[in-house]
Amino acid sequence: MRDTRSVMGLLGALVVASAALFVAGPAQAAPRETAGHVHVLPAAPAGATARSAAAVSPTSSPAVRTAHGNPGDPYTCASGTLCAVVWDPTTGDYKQFFFYNCARYYLSDWNGTGNFYDAQTGGVTSYFYGQSGNVLRSFTPDFTNHDQDWGPVWSIRNC
Repeated sequence: MRDTRSVMGLLGALVVASAALFVAGPAQAAPRETAGHVHVLPAAPAGATARSAAAVSPTSSPAVRTAHGNPGDPYTCASGTLCAVVWDPTTGDYKQFFFYNCARYYLSDWNGTGNFYDAQTGGVTSYFYGQSGNVLRSFTPDFTNHDQDWGPVWSIRNC
């Protein structure tokens, strides 16, 4: 009887261990960002300096996930996201913004040129607004990297 319990216990432990490996497999999958579209950051803007003590970093309100990258570096725009790239004079590289949740985002200190890529799903229309709330640009996802002068853009609605 004791041998039967030992064998049953060993089999039970093997089943649990096998199930744990099977369940843990998908959890180890690549992060969400790799499921998107890979792009290359543009060349630095003309006259850009490495760092400026008086400069202010670009931000959005509400805040979104951001990352930094050097000109020529690859970055990934995940499916379902509107991605925008703007020069950050405080770090001397590009700051990438990943607008995922449907909202109107107000921009601060977005100057110069950069680009955007719309990898959203569901046929949404996005808008860039000027200082007075006027629509500067409206677009739907076309899976194309677009150059953008951020100076006149004061807010973004990604839906």
